[in-house]
Amino acid sequence: TNTNTPHGDGVEEAFYCTDRVMTASFHKYGDFFPGTGGIKDTGAREGMGYSVNVPLNAGMTDEAYAQVFKPVMSKIMEVFRPGAVVLQCGADSLTGDRLGCFNLSLKGHAECVRFMKSFNVPLLLLGGGGYTIRNVARCWAYETSVALNAEISNDIPYNDYFEYFSPCFKLHLTPAPQENQNTDETVGAVRTEILQQLQNLAGAPSVQFQEVPPPFMTKREEGGDDGGKGDDRRTEPTVGGEV
Repeated sequence: TNTNTPHGDGVEEAFYCTDRVMTASFHKYGDFFPGTGGIKDTGAREGMGYSVNVPLNAGMTDEAYAQVFKPVMSKIMEVFRPGAVVLQCGADSLTGDRLGCFNLSLKGHAECVRFMKSFNVPLLLLGGGGYTIRNVARCWAYETSVALNAEISNDIPYNDYFEYFSPCFKLHLTPAPQENQNTDETVGAVRTEILQQLQNLAGAPSVQFQEVPPPFMTKREEGGDDGGKGDDRRTEPTVGGEV
């Protein structure tokens, strides 16, 4: 699951033709790098329907992000039932990023971590993009605290890089007065189409049952008191094929 502002194109490409991994990317789409991740890009061959792309517009707020992230991820967890989740916590979707164009606060961004933890499925958190360095540090410090269910102060303690966090020296960010180009109508339309895509899936893939092969059998002829009659002996193979 990608929360970076750019589309998670590399990971999607790696699993585009398989149903063993589902990828979900919530990203800026259109005139923005890398230019991929349209809502109709859903996978190919065995992976058809298992790539989920949620294209968003600039100015995304905490409230609008939650309106699409939570329903989509809830449906993925219901339909795909993954054995583990990898959440890529890209910090360039935060307000004030030098390259990103979303307007999320730390609390809104970290709500994705909090929400995915609620499913009680093994969860691996990764870093990602982020081009305003002081805000990357803020983001990952706060999201580590969310992962650990630990409360931390909004006052940044003195450290070797304290001056980087001037002039406020606070942990949390205030969203910029930026226009949110994601209206209720556009967010609702994207959410509805993605949920329909997921609803059409046959269900979570499973490993086909295979018949367990019998223990290795060999017949060997031995001479002896039995007059040279052969006997069947059950033996186990060893390294190199010898028995």
